[in-house]
Amino acid sequence: MKKTNLKDLPSVNKVLIELNDSVSVHDDFLKTLINRAINQYRNKIKNNELSMSPSELLSNITEMVIKDSSRSLVNIINGTGIVLHTGFGRAPFDSKLLKSIAKRLDGYVNLEFDLDSGKRGDRQSHVRDHLSSICGSESSLCVNNNAASVMLSINEMAFGGEVIVSRGQLVEIGGSFRIPDIIKKSGAILREVGTTNRTHFSDYKKAVSKKTKLILWVHTSNYVVKGFTRSVPLSDLIQLGRSKNIPVMVDWGSGAILDMKSLGLANEMPIRTIMRDKPDILTFSGDKLIGGPQSGIIIGKEKWINAMQKNPLYRVMRSDKITLGLLEEILRTYRSNHFTKDNLSLRMLTTKRSTLANRGKKVIQGLTKKKIKDFNIVLENSKVEAGSGSLPENPIESIALSFSHKNISPNELARKFRSGRIPVVGYIKSNKFIIDLKAILPNQLLKLKTAIKEI
Repeated sequence: MKKTNLKDLPSVNKVLIELNDSVSVHDDFLKTLINRAINQYRNKIKNNELSMSPSELLSNITEMVIKDSSRSLVNIINGTGIVLHTGFGRAPFDSKLLKSIAKRLDGYVNLEFDLDSGKRGDRQSHVRDHLSSICGSESSLCVNNNAASVMLSINEMAFGGEVIVSRGQLVEIGGSFRIPDIIKKSGAILREVGTTNRTHFSDYKKAVSKKTKLILWVHTSNYVVKGFTRSVPLSDLIQLGRSKNIPVMVDWGSGAILDMKSLGLANEMPIRTIMRDKPDILTFSGDKLIGGPQSGIIIGKEKWINAMQKNPLYRVMRSDKITLGLLEEILRTYRSNHFTKDNLSLRMLTTKRSTLANRGKKVIQGLTKKKIKDFNIVLENSKVEAGSGSLPENPIESIALSFSHKNISPNELARKFRSGRIPVVGYIKSNKFIIDLKAILPNQLLKLKTAIKEI
């Protein structure tokens, strides 16, 4: 076939006619997508990379526009084994829970309206008492993520003054969340004490001055320093703060309501245990070990919580009705020493390897012998991380499907699975493509079998 010419390119109107109202988006957005597709093919023609008829060109451009106009946020199969995967929205939700809240959020809700008095209410009232009771605090506040909770807290408690932090706790937690930068942006001044590996009580005591407004203790949730180390117990810092009339704040990062060790995961201290020492404020994420929506949770002394809610930054950072509704639902999954099946994150994190192995066998049994042989599909023991910086020192036992094909590279296999009709994201290890079963929902197993069959 002869090379395609620029004159073979269809006009925008011709593509619109070909689409025949099959795409439901704003007209201007649709024209943007059509022009983008035409320009891509124009560049290919200029580079002499194309040999197709005008009708084929029109068909290809139309298909490209249909694909680009489809919904961007889609359901995927998480074959990485990481349950709290930041790229996939961290804590996953059970569809039953989402349907339950969808009914309650249908139309209008009493987000900031008191049905008893008929007057304006407080959006925090939907989760405040629930959160405070579970965590053992005087009050609580929910904002849009933990970075926001840390910034709001420091801004309110230490604006214009010094914040004392151990050098061993000046953490960075993905996505440019760095404690020194947050303190600076909060309007406070960082006062570093100790060294990376050893900080003593005397370091804190010597650093206290008239400029000191806050002592900050940060949980190094995504790394561990071993060897010749020393840190100061939080209880000692709280005593120091009380003696000097300086508030003490804890950033507990990933947070945990239940004892993770009792669940067979890690020795992660529950929030309620930390609150027994009565720090003034404690912050943590709602979408990590809690299993809730993206949110930052602040608990502690009522006077500080009230002050933060009056801070102009709170208006910028406050959570919406969907977040608060989801958080309330997740809080309802907790009991004194266990969780209900509606907490999908904890359910998946605690699923035993033997259970995952049975699921893996069912997937393989649903495939043809030829498919199994061609892709050399086998079950292998694996170990995964919880994700999002949570429990970094405690790999979790899992099991995975491994794939290797003599004519298809692992990278190409990964691409095929990602771009399939049912997107599956795995990883490459030892020159094999791996789909770990730890973070795959039981109701996705049929989809996974279909996705494998279609490759």
